[in-house]
Amino acid sequence: MIEQIYAYFTIEILYFWVNLGVLPFWLILIFFPQSNLSKYFVTSIFPFLLLSGAYVFVLYKSYINLYDFDSNFELYLSISNLSNLFSNDLFLMLFWIHFISINLFVGGWIIKDSQKFMINKILVGIPLIITYLIGPLGIFIYWLIRIFFAKSISLYE
Repeated sequence: MIEQIYAYFTIEILYFWVNLGVLPFWLILIFFPQSNLSKYFVTSIFPFLLLSGAYVFVLYKSYINLYDFDSNFELYLSISNLSNLFSNDLFLMLFWIHFISINLFVGGWIIKDSQKFMINKILVGIPLIITYLIGPLGIFIYWLIRIFFAKSISLYE
């Protein structure tokens, strides 16, 4: 049974399921941000437990395939080293899960913060979609919207 699951979850299949798996969370964040489903299911630890499981699975696959984890530190030395790391599917999958997790976390933070300032959910939907697709640009757009509702500029909080 375990071997069948292991054989099924290739990197391509895992990539498919990770991408498909975060869509319900984002749809709930965008369309039902004030629901209990969003509060207890999306902005809680639950999606990150699932994504962490996928991350640990990829780490395990990397370990089994004798991946050289020490070479990861070379990414800071040059852009070509970073490019070489991204040519490895296992490293690319680790990066992708990392990217999706951070974007989802930020999406949840945007929802919680927007509720604190009572920002219209339709207005928050735009930076949420951009955060899902681009990340930092969506956070910046939300910050610009937030300035008007908070009536102050705060560089920290």
